[in-house]
Amino acid sequence: MRTSRGLLPALIIISACTSAPKDTDWSSYLGDDARTHFSRLDQVNTSNVANLKVAWTYHSGGADTGKNTTQIQHNPLIINGVLYGASPDVNIFALDAVTGQERWKFKTFGWLGGENSWAGVCRGLAHWTDGKAQRLFYCAGTFLISLDAATGRPDTFFGDGGKVDLRHDLDYHKKDFFIVNTSPGAVYKDLLILGMRVSEGADAAPGHVRAYDVRSGERRWIFHTIPHPGEYGYETWQAPDAWQRIGGANCWPGMALDKERGIAYVPTGSAAFDFWGGNRKGQNLFSDCLLALDANTGKRLWHFQFTHHDLWDRDPPCPPTLLTVNRFGKKVAAVAQPTKQGLVFLFDRETGEPLFNIEERPAPDWGAMPGEDVWPTQPFPVKPAPFARQSMTEADINPYSEQRDSLRAVFSILQKEFYSPPSRAGSLVLPGFDGGAEWGGAAADPEGVLYVNSSEMPWVLRMLDLPKSDGGQVSQGQRLYAIHCPGCHGINRQGNGANPNLLNIKERRAEQYLGQIIRQGKGAMPSYGHLSQKERDAIVAYLTDKKTVGEDGQHAAEREAGIPFTHAGYIRLQDKNRQPAIKPPWGTLNAIDLNTGEYRWSVPLGEDADLKKKGIRHTGTENYGGPVVTAGGLVFIAATKDEKIRAFDRRNGNLLWEAELPASGFATPATYAVGSKQFLVVACGGGKLGRHSGDAYVAFAL
Repeated sequence: MRTSRGLLPALIIISACTSAPKDTDWSSYLGDDARTHFSRLDQVNTSNVANLKVAWTYHSGGADTGKNTTQIQHNPLIINGVLYGASPDVNIFALDAVTGQERWKFKTFGWLGGENSWAGVCRGLAHWTDGKAQRLFYCAGTFLISLDAATGRPDTFFGDGGKVDLRHDLDYHKKDFFIVNTSPGAVYKDLLILGMRVSEGADAAPGHVRAYDVRSGERRWIFHTIPHPGEYGYETWQAPDAWQRIGGANCWPGMALDKERGIAYVPTGSAAFDFWGGNRKGQNLFSDCLLALDANTGKRLWHFQFTHHDLWDRDPPCPPTLLTVNRFGKKVAAVAQPTKQGLVFLFDRETGEPLFNIEERPAPDWGAMPGEDVWPTQPFPVKPAPFARQSMTEADINPYSEQRDSLRAVFSILQKEFYSPPSRAGSLVLPGFDGGAEWGGAAADPEGVLYVNSSEMPWVLRMLDLPKSDGGQVSQGQRLYAIHCPGCHGINRQGNGANPNLLNIKERRAEQYLGQIIRQGKGAMPSYGHLSQKERDAIVAYLTDKKTVGEDGQHAAEREAGIPFTHAGYIRLQDKNRQPAIKPPWGTLNAIDLNTGEYRWSVPLGEDADLKKKGIRHTGTENYGGPVVTAGGLVFIAATKDEKIRAFDRRNGNLLWEAELPASGFATPATYAVGSKQFLVVACGGGKLGRHSGDAYVAFAL
């Protein structure tokens, strides 16, 4: 085995010279509209993959290098020898896919100016062509943008000079709300079908799915994921006005498309607020669903709900995967949906009929928060078995941690049943809020085998009463902070390791700077520009200990929603060295035969650097980004905290090759061929799990 070292942050390309493949593109997000992550290329294969070397590196710029505040989660497109990608600050670029030389670059926020200044991440682009014109679609801030793929210039015929404001045409009465999009839409004929990301608090907008005309930017259809009166599913919300005041149920991870059948498969998020549903009682369709929609009209064909009345943020985290399986001697067009819970649900693509039985099992309801009505059952597929652990005992506490006693003390007081309702005492969430499966998604080969990576970090969910002062009031800023900020910075402003401590922030940052960051966002922090200036000023006053009381001490959205609780933040159950509280493996790669529902293999993914120095190997690590599978018999994946990319034998899971990256490749690679060479490419942006940020795309070839 040969290991490449000292790479700069970059995309990875793999080329081979043992045969002469035809040009093969990676023309859609995650490889194809079916989101299979599969390539028929076989020039790089099990016999020669150990000979891969770096071919080129491209620095995209825009990274907060040396820190961990920016990311690249991008899966690039490669079409006719041109690679299209995005930088950490969402500047879009085109490269020569053979040499990595830049052809053009579009500076998104230089063009948008002061209208929006937070992009978050751009996980991919959507491509459309009529054989003559070519367009690239992506989102930045609140806008959907169309670029000419040949020049990188905005298509001035699309929307308002090249952009469409996603806040418009949502069939929603409010005008100011948080809405962006991090995952690309699906192109069907002359339509772009698009989801979006919304707030997870009481001020969330509804996550309706829309289709836009690729030429004009006009909305062609809309599907209401929170049904309006008279629509199917409306009765699953006990309150008749839920459609006017409850948000979420949004398609944030992207979708799959069956062009032949004209069906879009759309996973939807949880309803907001995530962890208390006393103001949204009922089953809550179409939150936490897989929706099969007629791609021409947006009409619902069928649906399945993975979590009823979700109180745990247990929405599907990635696009579904379309594949063909053999069931009882018959070929069946199927759709597979991995979940954060570590489950895989498999359905007939046309009818929605489960291909393995699904059982509704009782869910615990004791200890729920006041006003809550916990749904009595939750669905579990009989097959396949979970690909992540769903329970933990004291015997499972990390044997390598130097803080086992403190981990044991915290673990002992938590509710530990799967689907334990959120409570003040705190519940174990395993797999954690980030899975199990996550946004990188799963790969599938033509044999019906699904390849899915998993993280196994336990998390803690603890509920809190919204703060009140002795007089029944609290500063408006403190209340706003409790609503919007604890998930990242903690209820007491102490941070959570991955996000900064805000205690005494006034000694490090000026008030003007804080106000600007809250309004515009920066790096992984989203913009809160949808809040009023007075509300943003109140948060700054609270952060700088100027505890002025608002007119009524109550945020309008919370008053309207009647939510009396918040949560203590997204808290990993880990020790001071960021090792998980549970024993290894902490990350795995799994091959599941969906013809039978049985596992072909499961192996640890990644290694803990500190334990490796002590001779403790194959621990696995938390991981973000998915795999790629090829006809050459390989599964390629970066994703790991240890800043490597690896190739596994698709048949048995044996590790065949690994190479160091300039920053963690928290993204799904892509593989393609130009002329006589096959390439594999991955974005190396780091910026998560405490890893430093990078800006590069790296390429490997034989």
